[in-house]
Amino acid sequence: MLPVTQLFAYGLQHVLAMYAGAVAVPIIVAQAMHLSPEELIRLINADLFTCGIATLIQTIGFWKVGAKIPMIQGVTFASVTPMILIGVEHGMTAIYGAIIAAGLFTFLIAPYFSRLIRLFPPVVTGTIITIIGITLLPVSVRWIGGGGNPNSPDFASPMHLMLAFITLCIVIIVYRYCKGFLSNIAVLIGLIGGTVIAMLLGQANFSEVGRANWFDIVTPLAFGVPVFDIGSIISMCIVMLVVMVETTGDCIAIGEIVGRPIGRKNLAKCLRADGLSTLLGGILNSFPYTAFAQNVGLVAVTRVKSRFVVAASGIILVALGLFPKMAAIVACIPNSVLGGAGLAMFGMIIASGIRALSKVNFEGNYNLMLVAISIGISMITLTVPNFYHNFPGWAKIVLHSGITLGSLTAVILNLILNGFGEEYHVDED
Repeated sequence: MLPVTQLFAYGLQHVLAMYAGAVAVPIIVAQAMHLSPEELIRLINADLFTCGIATLIQTIGFWKVGAKIPMIQGVTFASVTPMILIGVEHGMTAIYGAIIAAGLFTFLIAPYFSRLIRLFPPVVTGTIITIIGITLLPVSVRWIGGGGNPNSPDFASPMHLMLAFITLCIVIIVYRYCKGFLSNIAVLIGLIGGTVIAMLLGQANFSEVGRANWFDIVTPLAFGVPVFDIGSIISMCIVMLVVMVETTGDCIAIGEIVGRPIGRKNLAKCLRADGLSTLLGGILNSFPYTAFAQNVGLVAVTRVKSRFVVAASGIILVALGLFPKMAAIVACIPNSVLGGAGLAMFGMIIASGIRALSKVNFEGNYNLMLVAISIGISMITLTVPNFYHNFPGWAKIVLHSGITLGSLTAVILNLILNGFGEEYHVDED
């Protein structure tokens, strides 16, 4: 336990490193669902508030929930495409019904999943991470064009492209020439710099900031009573299986960094925290939760290993979620600015997947075919979005998500081609 001033400073550093990624998912979903600015502000507030609660659950822990390690929690990008598909088909209430059910599902199977992790060797997890980045890149491309209809005359106008380019340049320059803390928040600095330039050019409208409240309480089930659609629930449960793989990797990595090896029991506690946080996310108008990988790197770089530092980050996130004006400022960031930063952000996910795959042995086995087919199948709906239009509604929700379908393909092909694969060697505790 560090002094309060240090807890706040180091905790704020973690928040700044993950803030841009934390608010990206609410923005993507709100735009896809054509929500009003007020509803977007509500989503961002709920997301930040629940991020804080989820982080506190993971770091402080209680009963058999929470690994008690310095792991900050945020909304997973793996859920974006399935949520949009569910929302377009059945509305926001079906999204939250699926999230609540998937959170309960995750909580209940956590101890069993921790024993089945051998089904997800590095070749599968690396492929899944790569697929997540690839399927999210079109989002940043639409942002770069202005976020509207690609057939609109204003789409990809010189102004939009210039703002996206400037933002991306800021991110690259900060990442390259700054060190430590500043380098870790290169995306956030890029968003701020791009927005300031957009404001000077008359391309940013901050009128919603003046109308937003200074303080507001996050209202549970603000979009209505959840709808529990079977196809939507299945799709979101599959997403949570992917999320559990991601969390497992981050949990084991942090355990190694802080000198606390993660065994099956602690891994189960970590995954239960994801499930409980996701369930709360569905109730509080937020989304599924997982560990934020960029903060794993921050723990390694700063060598500040206290879990109470990240718990302080949770308290800061809860406070931010209670101030709508902060969310209103974020909501006013121009789409083209988001696109420039998103290109780097989503591209980094692909790079992380490639880095994971670089450690995989491709000689004398079937791993190359596994990666090729899995990524190829995930690209089908990116190429032809309505490819599965003849399938039943419940099946389309699963099949239309490149992340879900590609991940399932990777797991199944690994079983067919490689058997049970490698197993994570962890102790029971």
